[in-house]
Amino acid sequence: MNQEKSTQLLSPTEQFSILLSSTPRGARLARLLAAEWMRTREMPHRVTEAAEHLVAELAANAATHGRLPGRDFRLVLRTRSETLRIEVTDTRGDDLPRHHPAAPDAESGRGLLLVEALADRWGVEHGPVPRKTVWAELDLSRP
Repeated sequence: MNQEKSTQLLSPTEQFSILLSSTPRGARLARLLAAEWMRTREMPHRVTEAAEHLVAELAANAATHGRLPGRDFRLVLRTRSETLRIEVTDTRGDDLPRHHPAAPDAESGRGLLLVEALADRWGVEHGPVPRKTVWAELDLSRP
C-alpha cells in the first residue's frame, strides 16, 4: 500500500499535548498555547472562545488544587468526529471536583459553574494512580 492510501485510512484526529508547571504561569501558558493551536486550525470563533475559558479554568484548577511540588500538569487538545476535547491531567487523584458544581455563594467550586455552562459535556477520569483527568468537550458542528 502506498503512503497516500495508508494516510487516508487514518482517523482524522488532531492532537496537541504538553506538560506545564503547576503554577499560575503554567495555567496562563496553557490558555495561550490552546488559543494559538485553535487559531491555526481555523476553528469557529464560538468554539475558540469557549475553549479558551475552559482551558483557563481547568488549568487554574490543576495549578491550584492539583498541585504537588515538582509535579506538572498535562494539557491535551484533541479533535475527532466533530468534537474538541480538552483534557487537563494532574497528580492529585484524591482531590476530585464535584460533578455538580457548588452554589455561587460557596467558597470554592464556582469555576466549575463556568465549565458546566460552556461545555457540551464534562467529567473526571481516574488514573493511573495518582492522576486524574478533568475533561470538557465542545461540539464543533453546533451553531
